[in-house]
Amino acid sequence: MSSPERQVAATPEASASTSIWRNRPFLILFLTSAFVTCGAKVYELALPLILYDMTHSPLTMTTMRSIEFLPNLLLAMFIGVFVDRFSKKRWSQWMVFGQMVLLFLLYALVESGRAEVAHFYVAGFLLMAFNYGYGNARVSIIKQVVPKPLLTSANARFSFLYTLIDIMGPAISGFILLLSSLHNGLLITGIAYLIALIAVSFLEKEKAPGATTPQSSFWQDFQAGWRELLSNRPLWMITILVIFLNATSGVYEAMIIFFAKDHLNLDNSQLGLVLSVAGAGGLIGSTLVSRLRKRFPTGRIMGTTILLLGVSYLLMAMAQSTWMLCLSLFLSGMIGTIENICIWTFRQESTPAHMIGRISGITGSIFKLGMVFSIYGSGWVTVWQGPWAAFLAAAIGNLLIFLVYRRLSLWRLA
Repeated sequence: MSSPERQVAATPEASASTSIWRNRPFLILFLTSAFVTCGAKVYELALPLILYDMTHSPLTMTTMRSIEFLPNLLLAMFIGVFVDRFSKKRWSQWMVFGQMVLLFLLYALVESGRAEVAHFYVAGFLLMAFNYGYGNARVSIIKQVVPKPLLTSANARFSFLYTLIDIMGPAISGFILLLSSLHNGLLITGIAYLIALIAVSFLEKEKAPGATTPQSSFWQDFQAGWRELLSNRPLWMITILVIFLNATSGVYEAMIIFFAKDHLNLDNSQLGLVLSVAGAGGLIGSTLVSRLRKRFPTGRIMGTTILLLGVSYLLMAMAQSTWMLCLSLFLSGMIGTIENICIWTFRQESTPAHMIGRISGITGSIFKLGMVFSIYGSGWVTVWQGPWAAFLAAAIGNLLIFLVYRRLSLWRLA
């Protein structure tokens, strides 16, 4: 069956030399993602800080972080099937709308003094579920409307956007703290999602929902996605590898805020500025990745980033000052960005357009398998030995992953 997606994907070379900024769907998605990501960065920092002020417990914070990853673990692979079966524009609109409503409701609860820890847990789960639903649709649309030679460039632009907002988001949150109550950030975030909802409405609706046939059932499409992934051996090996990489990075990221506030005694505005250093590193990484992929094989780049991320985690384990904290954050932001773009781009390049939603969903779900347990466990390790032990465990984990990776065929991946 012919579809718009297949028509776009069939002739990517025809527009390979065209600037990515002349692609109208890309521009709309870029603008929409700017508002979605900016809002998300504010509430991602605001929610754990509100919980910290309520409980002063690292276990509460790590539980919140664990719950936020559950939608990816439990729902992502099924969300991908829906994205492939239905209108991606309409799906994106509902995902943005759902997040907007949740944020307004959570703000109202806090403002009225009725908010409890359970409300944050439920809201965090649903927010991340809707956020992943939008992200999957965005990846699918990019695969369909961007020529293959420009996929690395497109992903680098999105990564640049995300890391730029990584710098701005904590700074905005810190500014909000100086002016009024922290929960006002939830209201501002809801308004950002309202603007994103308007922006995404300018996308053209697909003439057909996808490449699935009317006769195929949900489970048949789901099984077809799994067969496609398992037949792509390099992508399957990368998927298994990322389980462990995300587990170590989850431990590292979950303890940063607690370490900065409890051990270095940073206030909220200082914390926002310190966290923006990771965004600065990410900006540099997003500008380097296209040139690195042209000069070096993808497998070597990925292997090197695994080792260097371990070094950045080790620096945090030894950190006794804000400067060491900043150095670790900068390196992890830069190296992690390069690694992520390589993985995203390879997944898009090696996946058929009509399967991208399912492959993104299945791999996205598998990616998070180890994060829930590692993040939750890091809270207990911190209570038992201190955050330095969690950072050291993450560093050792990455070293072991690199030693295994070096023996795999992925090391020779072009």
